[in-house]
Amino acid sequence: MSRQRKDRRSRSVIGQLLASAVLLTVTLLNASGANAAAVLSKPNRDWDAIARCESGGNWRANTGNGHYGGLQFTQSSWNAAGGRKYAPRADLATKAEQIATARRLAEIQGMGAWTCAHRR
Repeated sequence: MSRQRKDRRSRSVIGQLLASAVLLTVTLLNASGANAAAVLSKPNRDWDAIARCESGGNWRANTGNGHYGGLQFTQSSWNAAGGRKYAPRADLATKAEQIATARRLAEIQGMGAWTCAHRR
């Protein structure tokens, strides 16, 4: 195969990879926007009802199952949503702090973290 042909093929592959990366980025941005729109369209979500379903309404829940607080955050979700600015774990934060962190988490990933939110 000639060098010119290899260069053309390499540029073609690079172009296809770049196009795929752009498409993936646009898709992810649209998905994130959809999650944010869904969350923002329901700013007064009934977090108390979700907590009743998730933890029996116990905002200090720490049962040793790896989920903490009234909304049953995993430690990684708590950290990702910025909850550590309030407390090291969700069960050590106030109800208001847990709800504020839950709103941020919902903006990031939608309501999928709370199975109880889908039963309502």
